[in-house]
Amino acid sequence: MANVNGTTLSSSPAPGASASSARTTTIAAIGQHVDQRVMLRGWLYNLRASGKLLFPIFRDGTGTIQGIVPKAEVPEPVFETLKSLTLESSLTVTGRVRADHRAPSGFELDVEDLSVIQRVPEETPYPIQLKEAGVDFLMEHRHLWIRTPRQSAILRVRATIMRAAAEYFDTHGFTRTDPPILTPNACEGTSELFEMDYFDDGKAYLTQSGQLYMEATAMALGRVYSFGPTFRAEKSKTRRHLTEFWMIEPEVTYMDLDGLMHLAECFLTHIVRRVLELHTPDLKTIGKDVTKLEAVIAGAATEDKGECKGAGSGFPRLSYDQAHAMLIDAHQRGLLETVHRYGDDFGSPDETYISSQFAKPVMVHRYPAEVKAFYMQPDPLDPSKALCVDVLAPEGYGEIIGGSQRVDDYDLLERRIRAHNLPMAAFQWYLDLRRYGSVPHSGFGMGIERCVAWICGLEHVRETIPFARTLNRIYP
Repeated sequence: MANVNGTTLSSSPAPGASASSARTTTIAAIGQHVDQRVMLRGWLYNLRASGKLLFPIFRDGTGTIQGIVPKAEVPEPVFETLKSLTLESSLTVTGRVRADHRAPSGFELDVEDLSVIQRVPEETPYPIQLKEAGVDFLMEHRHLWIRTPRQSAILRVRATIMRAAAEYFDTHGFTRTDPPILTPNACEGTSELFEMDYFDDGKAYLTQSGQLYMEATAMALGRVYSFGPTFRAEKSKTRRHLTEFWMIEPEVTYMDLDGLMHLAECFLTHIVRRVLELHTPDLKTIGKDVTKLEAVIAGAATEDKGECKGAGSGFPRLSYDQAHAMLIDAHQRGLLETVHRYGDDFGSPDETYISSQFAKPVMVHRYPAEVKAFYMQPDPLDPSKALCVDVLAPEGYGEIIGGSQRVDDYDLLERRIRAHNLPMAAFQWYLDLRRYGSVPHSGFGMGIERCVAWICGLEHVRETIPFARTLNRIYP
């Protein structure tokens, strides 16, 4: 019976019913049990009453489902317990699954019995109610906000993106090799790194990329990738930046820039396909137009016996010069406020405009070498350009992949390190890779959170990770 202060409340089963005779399942799998009695284990997400009818909505981490509770058809304790139950109270509920095309999930649950595991006290109600709330409030309560259907759906899609990303490389001859998180030097200087004292050896830094170490393991294994947390101390407040995020980085020997762009297209196509296969209902909950993702994979690269084949009408490719001309034209037509200066890197407004002009990710390649990192191979046809590529997601989401062919000549790399005023002693091991059996090689990095933002259609990257770390937030 009910314990009013409550840790555990239970009701009597309906006549002729037994909780033990019900099959325990999840809301995601509820369609497999139409006209059967099931038990769900979860929480009360919402409750609406209409006379002698209750319409509870239950969630269990895999989705939500509406229950139907007519007062005349259930024992009184069941009706009264549920009627007075507070939101987010944990419970088990038993009932019969019924198909209903009017329901968002296509199914409803005719409730027969329930058992309350923990009742949220009325004097301290669940803080996130089903109404508009400010971003600061929601981020302060992120540990609770992630329970809402939209946020839960985002995290499920994120998990599949991460799994699909690793799956692609695992099934295409790559070996995962994890680089260190603590490093004695940076890929591109130390201005955007978190610095710490490292015993008696001086300074160490939280990694901003595992790339240099992946180049070393590629020389041992040929095709490698890493997947782990990455840290940037850049003091940016834009909707695209986090100080802690996850990045996947492949590195391949005997691969040039064209091969790298083909790899990036096959990789992204695989991820989008997996998300569409598994998460169309979640994408609809989030509010993403799935036809835009379907357009991404239409005519794109295909898989044949583990190999990525021709790209068909695949991802468009633009040189830096072509992209610059596009921006100049946009400025002249009043579509961009600022004019892009030739030789500068592209800022967020530039990337947003370029990517918004395409239905598929667009590959912008061969940037001016002077605005790119020291390790990027110059174009032999025009040494002022680097053999690099940024993949910009469509719909204005900007860069999701950045990569390049790497410098493979010892003397050139040494000159580039000096030109960038980097500590030569810290890069001796990196130079060794060009001293002992150097070969052409290429790689890229993809931030998981930017990919999630694009695929889910999110306005801000802070919703793409369970607990965002930004310039002004490290709680909770």
